[in-house]
Amino acid sequence: MEIEGSVVVVTGASAGIGEATARAASAQGARVVLAARRADRVDRLAEELGDALPVACDVTDVDQVEALVSKTLARYGRVDAVVNNAGQGLHASVEETSPDDFRALLELNLVAPLVVMQAVLPVMRAQGSGRIVTVSSGTTLADAPSTGAYVASKIALERLSAVARAELEGSGVTVSTVVPFATRTEFIGALRAGASTAASEMAGVDFDPPERVAATILDVIRSGAARADLVPVAYGGTRR
Repeated sequence: MEIEGSVVVVTGASAGIGEATARAASAQGARVVLAARRADRVDRLAEELGDALPVACDVTDVDQVEALVSKTLARYGRVDAVVNNAGQGLHASVEETSPDDFRALLELNLVAPLVVMQAVLPVMRAQGSGRIVTVSSGTTLADAPSTGAYVASKIALERLSAVARAELEGSGVTVSTVVPFATRTEFIGALRAGASTAASEMAGVDFDPPERVAATILDVIRSGAARADLVPVAYGGTRR
């Protein structure tokens, strides 16, 4: 699929990987829909990008997700690609993980991408084409202490996406997964729990810029490849 002229919906577009993806897609000629809870940020970004639609959207709210798709269709008439990027982390041992925090994490990291997928699939099926990209995490490749809840949500999301891809074979719609390495974003500061501990433990790590992840996401949108990872071989990935 060509990026130029396509309609690309990005969730979590107010910062980090989402913002970088929106900027990169827009620079390559896409018409970008910016979805995030922080309306002021996506409004400002839309003004910068030009042909972009900002939509205040909490992806854990089914009605707001349906409104996101409706507004996209009203403005552009189609949905060519969706980047399921919105998410949050949690840094706590399994023993100390709050069940309420875990439920909230699953709602955002796993259930919300399912809802977004279900909202755009009828449109993409009718078009006979579409790309759905799931943003996972390199933490799924290790058994690092205090990542259990987050890793569980992302591994489940990867398998959900893989099964959806198999189910959609032959429809013209592909579901893909991108697995970033540690990325320079607001992620650690926005952890649901354990932000200060995580920041201390990650001190000295060489973080990737979000633009690197954005470029990989756009490559996957073009190709429809099943999976791409940015994790170095030393950490269990394929990047050399």
